[in-house]
Amino acid sequence: MDQLKKCEANYVPLSPMTFVERAATVYSARTSVVYGETRFTWKQTYERCCRLAFALRSLSVTKKDVVSVLAPNIPALYEMHFAVPMAGAVLNAINTRLDANNVATIIEHSGAKVFFVDYQYVPLARNALKCLIKGKSPQDDPSASLPLVVVIDDVDAPTGIRLGGLEYEQLIREADPRYRPQMIDDEWDPITLNYTSGTTSAPKGVVYSHRGAYLSTLSLLLQWNVGSEPVYLWSLPMFHCNGWTFTWGVAARGGTNVCIRNTSASEMYNAIADHRVTHMCCAPVVFNVLLNATPSERRPLPFPVRILTGGAPPPAPLVEKMERLGFHITHAYGLTEATGPALVCEWQTKWDRLPHNERARLKARQGISVLTLAGADVKDLNTMESVPRDGRSVGEIVLRGSSVMKGYYKDPMATSDAFKAGWFRTGDVGVIHPDGYVEIKDRSKDVIISGGENISSVEVETVLYGHPMVLEAAVVAMPHQHWGESPCAFVTLKKNPTKESKMGTTIVKEGDIISYCRDNLPHFMVPKKVIFVDDLPKTSTGKIQKFELRALAKTFPTATATLPQEKAQKVSPKLQRTYSRNNNSNRNVRPHEPQIVAKSRL
Repeated sequence: MDQLKKCEANYVPLSPMTFVERAATVYSARTSVVYGETRFTWKQTYERCCRLAFALRSLSVTKKDVVSVLAPNIPALYEMHFAVPMAGAVLNAINTRLDANNVATIIEHSGAKVFFVDYQYVPLARNALKCLIKGKSPQDDPSASLPLVVVIDDVDAPTGIRLGGLEYEQLIREADPRYRPQMIDDEWDPITLNYTSGTTSAPKGVVYSHRGAYLSTLSLLLQWNVGSEPVYLWSLPMFHCNGWTFTWGVAARGGTNVCIRNTSASEMYNAIADHRVTHMCCAPVVFNVLLNATPSERRPLPFPVRILTGGAPPPAPLVEKMERLGFHITHAYGLTEATGPALVCEWQTKWDRLPHNERARLKARQGISVLTLAGADVKDLNTMESVPRDGRSVGEIVLRGSSVMKGYYKDPMATSDAFKAGWFRTGDVGVIHPDGYVEIKDRSKDVIISGGENISSVEVETVLYGHPMVLEAAVVAMPHQHWGESPCAFVTLKKNPTKESKMGTTIVKEGDIISYCRDNLPHFMVPKKVIFVDDLPKTSTGKIQKFELRALAKTFPTATATLPQEKAQKVSPKLQRTYSRNNNSNRNVRPHEPQIVAKSRL
């Protein structure tokens, strides 16, 4: 058997680029992209990708050059997921919710050769480029290290906005229509560069390989049961782990990409109803957008819509409410470093017979490993021994397999720290149940240690979400004179309560929330303080920034009492200004503000 060698006939490097070429052949007349009045078929999408790849080569983009893009979920960003690697380059999709300083940091660190900018973000890009120029010494050529800028004008209704002389559709029109890219030689080559959404002063660039992207795509399609011709709504940003690989996955199944610029309730419900959407992905924060839509914004679902959710453990009460609307929820867990989802809560038929609330509780678990992982476990990092599968023994979730990142770009020390004894450390604390399903108990930094007892903030938050008046909740540690730490809950209340939420004309007070928790939790887990806020601070991808809440909780008087207080607690004007400043447009805080963040989760 040793005489049987690899050759071009029996070995081809794995790459998701093959999905769009195949789609153009076998699904050529199917609709590939919908955006406003714009429609493309798979044949047209493939031709446009080839033209863009030619244009990039004409702009002197060569192998492993970085091409950055700042754009919402529009056809151009979708096409660039194929066109950029077709040119041999590496795609860097930048979070559109960042500020100019953050964008400038990413452009500089990535060494981007070309910078594509959607017309809506031209002011942000202009300010980011100014930040880059300011950082140069007087003797430097200010344009020497700046990327070539290309504006992406609206394909439906061009605006004429420019930042330089190049425009996306113009590049495609002028490119050679006969150009066909060569496939890669090495599947370990980089395909994308994604910066973690953690708001550290030095963002980490996570590098994906063609092999990892290809395998992760197929794995999710299989485990989410995505059949032929799905209609996929882009409610998840494509810049977020390359849309959890569904940028490539929809092409693999010959589906339709429904692109929307915003995730407002009306835009999502209209897209679902008008295009008969079958699948979508989102963070649990989007659940509240859909659940709290006004009657004028809401439209009936044509049929059940499958949602893959991740980013934070979805509280079981939210899952139950979403399923009553007709959404079928699948929970995934992952992080940027794992090419998106690493665990999927794969549904078992026998669970269909369980009560609705029990099914929702099971769906809130993180689940089992995706097919591309060789292993996912919960270990004691001191001994690297697996914890017992009893649903109670706590350890750190670790991963290994082809979908784990190549490493952090230009950061060998961080790369080395992330791997231990052949495993990737996630920094998340969890348990394994007897059926093999993993459940996160908390981020390692979010566990509250009270009198020697570990309190899971996630468990307390799940109970809070069950209160009929609670819209959002986050629980962190606050100082306690006797126990060391105690839970402190930050809560936003529903502004337009539904019929089931109304509690007469009574204003919900701190004591009401604490009493509710005492009825549903062991007493040592009950929050000792409840703070009502208008908005919780969130990262640019919609995750609650608990480090800000922990900092605020440390400023409160040390807790001593254990009985609920009857007076409603409000954040002081000074602290409220802190919320407003740090949560303005969901921007990341300035680099000089110290933060400690673990890995970047889905």
